[in-house]
Amino acid sequence: MKKSKRYDTSHLIEDQAEPGSRGRVLRNKLGIKSKREMDRREKAEQMRTIEELTSIFAVDYRFTASGICKIHKVWLGDIYEWAGKYRQVKMSKGDFSFAFPEQIPKLMADLDKGPLCEFTPCRFKTLEEVIKALAIVHTELVLIHPFREGNGRVARMLATLMALQAGLPPLDFRDMIGRGMTEYIKAIQTGMERNYEPMEKVFAAVIRKTLRTRGRP
Repeated sequence: MKKSKRYDTSHLIEDQAEPGSRGRVLRNKLGIKSKREMDRREKAEQMRTIEELTSIFAVDYRFTASGICKIHKVWLGDIYEWAGKYRQVKMSKGDFSFAFPEQIPKLMADLDKGPLCEFTPCRFKTLEEVIKALAIVHTELVLIHPFREGNGRVARMLATLMALQAGLPPLDFRDMIGRGMTEYIKAIQTGMERNYEPMEKVFAAVIRKTLRTRGRP
């Protein structure tokens, strides 16, 4: 993670490591110092969150920027002080930089008025339309990267909730985040040019895998 050259972020709790963690774990409410233990805790909370979210967001819910913040808060609120709040630090992955912190409120507002308004509730007549909706919303949210931690997982939780609105089962993302990770990252980067076809192929594969696993044609 690269810090902004415009201002010092070391005073922000979201930019601080947990004391004793050798810089590998973000400062947290639970005092967890082990990355392995934090990964386990975040995963356990994510499993709980998916069940809880299905009771919070109805099948006809129109997702909003505040709704996405709520997903993040429900998931990580017991772990991090900044859960559910937009990040205030710059973030990048390799040579690829995500949106600057000062841009996030406007970009999330644009996502709210644009793709979220157009594609949720995700109730379309054809599977192709559902795949398009998932691909566009997912790509745009990941490119914004609104939170300090957990952006990809929040985007996948949102995709699962949208899939449920479309009458699909909970999505199986194991290939996307496993052997298909290289293709997925390329699809995200291609989305910078508003080309969502690569991500549509990714989601088509995810849905095929999900339906095969559950024995549905």
